[in-house]
Amino acid sequence: MRMLGCVSPPTSGDLTILGGDPVRDGAAIRARLGVVPQEDTLDNELTVRENLLVYGRYFGLPRRLINQRTDALLDFVQLSERAGDQVDPLSGGMKRRLTIARSLINEPDILILDEPTTGLDPQARHVVWDRLFRLKQRGVTLILTTHYMDEAEQLCDRLVVMDHGKIAAEGTPRELIAAYSTPEVLELRFAPEQQDAAVEKIKDLSPERIEVTADRVLLYAADSEEFLARVRQTGVTPLTELSRRSTLEDVFLQLTGRTLIE
Repeated sequence: MRMLGCVSPPTSGDLTILGGDPVRDGAAIRARLGVVPQEDTLDNELTVRENLLVYGRYFGLPRRLINQRTDALLDFVQLSERAGDQVDPLSGGMKRRLTIARSLINEPDILILDEPTTGLDPQARHVVWDRLFRLKQRGVTLILTTHYMDEAEQLCDRLVVMDHGKIAAEGTPRELIAAYSTPEVLELRFAPEQQDAAVEKIKDLSPERIEVTADRVLLYAADSEEFLARVRQTGVTPLTELSRRSTLEDVFLQLTGRTLIE
């Protein structure tokens, strides 16, 4: 991400951004980029509006143009009513929206976002998603990193799954689910003392993939309801059962495993 933002030089290979060399044309490329860092870097001593006005001057934009864009951006991120407020008392969601607005002051061709909704409550996340989706509709290219698989599925047209710094897989959400998972997943929960015996019986049914965690058994199948009927025929009775479609989280765990990586 730092290489894409023309902050760190490429360590190997070839990198071209907006048709330019990030080492030779770094300043020109950065002028066409918007960056939303993982941590907010807003000026707390300034008001909401002043944060955009000051940032716009970094790009050498005329004051009149900055004022026009500031009004439009505050409206876009739903912060017009808080324009005169100090930044510090704002909620996390408001600060995130202000950071996004600030990154757009130069009308970038590419917007780079590092985990844009980490730490936000569900309502704030969906507001941010809505604004990012609107930017996509306007033709702005979004490059984002995220650990939220639902966020990746919601916003991304093309995904790259990284594991230990290497590309494990890439494609559209639909392509990745088709290649690395099954159409549906059956989640079963058992009493702790019954789970091992139940798993042994289920294995005999030859599911396409089975994962056993501390509190549930995940069965990957083309038709979860049909497979559940087969499970019941063995005499296995789960405490709870859930049939759902496969998600990018299933893909990610299949590719990278469930072991925690520090």
